[in-house]
Amino acid sequence: MIARRRILAAAAVFLSSPGLALAGVARKMQLVTSHLPSLVHESGQPGGLQEIVAELCKRAHVQPATQFVPWRRAQFLATTMPATAIYPLTRLQEREAQYRWLVPLFEENYVLLAVRGKLLPVEQMKEKRIALLRGAAQAAILKEQGFKRLVEASSIDEVHRFLLGGMADAAFGERRIISASLKGHGSSEGDFETSSPLRTTTAWLAGSLDFDEADIAQFQRALESMRSDGTLRRILARHKLT
Repeated sequence: MIARRRILAAAAVFLSSPGLALAGVARKMQLVTSHLPSLVHESGQPGGLQEIVAELCKRAHVQPATQFVPWRRAQFLATTMPATAIYPLTRLQEREAQYRWLVPLFEENYVLLAVRGKLLPVEQMKEKRIALLRGAAQAAILKEQGFKRLVEASSIDEVHRFLLGGMADAAFGERRIISASLKGHGSSEGDFETSSPLRTTTAWLAGSLDFDEADIAQFQRALESMRSDGTLRRILARHKLT
C-alpha cells in the first residue's frame, strides 16, 4: 500500500510539473503558416516568429510538422482540420469563435505603402486601389475604415507586383513584411513611403477548436518560461522586432 501511494504521488508531481505533461491535442498537432518575409521566412532562413514558435513547441514537448501554404489555405486548414495550429494570426472580433487562442507572439503595425510622392492623406487614399494579401486581416481593417477598392493577391510578392506594375495605387500590410518584400524585389525603400500605422494589433499562435484548456495552458507556460529566462527578448532583438 505504501509503495502504491508513493507511485501515485510521483505521478501526480510529474503531471503537475510545467512543461512535462503533454496535452492531448497538442501532442499530435501540425502547424500551418505562409512564407511571410521577414517575420516567418527570411532569406531562406527561419524568421523571428518561426524561431519563437519552434522554441515554444520545444518547451511544450511537441514536435509538429509545418506546412507552408498560401495564407488563405492556411486559415482553411486551421478551421477544418483537427489538431492544427496557425501563425501569425491577427486576433479580430470576427475570428474570436473560430480558433482557440494559444499565445500572443508579436505586435503588428499595419500601414499603407506607395511610390514616393503618391501617398496621399488617408481620407484621399480611400478611393484608391489598395493591394493586400487575400484572406488576411487587412481586408477587414480597411473596410472598417471606409476603403472600397481592394485588390487581393495570393502572396506578399504578388501584392508588390501589383503595386510595382501599376495595378494598385498602394499596398497595405504589416510594416516589417512590406519592408522585407521590397528588399526581396530589389527595390530601394527610399523609392517608397509609408503611412503612420492605421491599426496596431497582436499576432497570435492560434489553434483549431479541438485544442482545450490544458493545451492552452501548456503553451502559456512555455511562453512564460521564454520570457523569464530572456529567450523571447533575445530572439526579438536578433531579428530587430523589438
